[in-house]
Amino acid sequence: MRIYQLDAFTDKLFAGNPAAVVPLNEWLSDERMQQIAAENNLAETAFYVKTDENASYHIRWFTPTVEVDLCGHATLAAGYVAFFLENNTNDSSDNDQIYFDSRSGLLKVCRSKDGGWLTLDFPADTVQKANVQPPALLTSMGEKPLAVYKGKTDYMLVYETQEQIEALKPDFREMSSVPARGIIVTAPGSASDADGESVDFVSRFFGPQSGIDEDPVTGSAHTTLVPYWAEKLGKIELTARQLSKRGGYLRCKFNDDGESPSRVDISGQVQLYMTGEIHQ
Repeated sequence: MRIYQLDAFTDKLFAGNPAAVVPLNEWLSDERMQQIAAENNLAETAFYVKTDENASYHIRWFTPTVEVDLCGHATLAAGYVAFFLENNTNDSSDNDQIYFDSRSGLLKVCRSKDGGWLTLDFPADTVQKANVQPPALLTSMGEKPLAVYKGKTDYMLVYETQEQIEALKPDFREMSSVPARGIIVTAPGSASDADGESVDFVSRFFGPQSGIDEDPVTGSAHTTLVPYWAEKLGKIELTARQLSKRGGYLRCKFNDDGESPSRVDISGQVQLYMTGEIHQ
């Protein structure tokens, strides 16, 4: 089996979020896919199977310990593999789009005309204020947020400044008892951004419950972040940076016509690090 390792949401190697992608002709057993993901020991390993001749696939994502319902950076990486490495896209006018069916519904990946950026089209999360909170949610963080929200799978803690987000040192053992996929922390961006440029908002993502203490760049978390900040800042196009050690940069857009279910565009770049073969 072919395997690729790529860095997502970055324009340079050894930054962004690494993901493994394994294209398959047919599904392996759940146990074998989990074993491969554990062996890779990356935040996510994506497996996909082509379902027809029109650039459609079925995708699944595994952390080293569990299968998850949605993963942005591994979908971005899988889109890169399908577009540029596996030559699976068709020759029709739609060859700048591919579709992944998944546990979270139909997902679309588009490539820009110059091939430099890929865009995820994901369903927006539904976010509500969390009036009742697990005690470990706040005590594990060490600093009280301005507000706490709950999405479909994650808690989101809103802080006042980017500097607070950068300074957080969570207790991951305590945090692992919080019943959620993970915890997002976020604040408005500032001019002290690592590259000297201001972004609309910043974030970090902690997921000891899912086998990764801090995820470098979490595309799926932006399905929660973007609706919140779009309303807060009164704009639908947003720039974001995830403040992990590796760091990542995202361009986002909130698509809400008031009638159809809301969607979020999440754009980023991908760098190929390694290709190989799995022997089993």
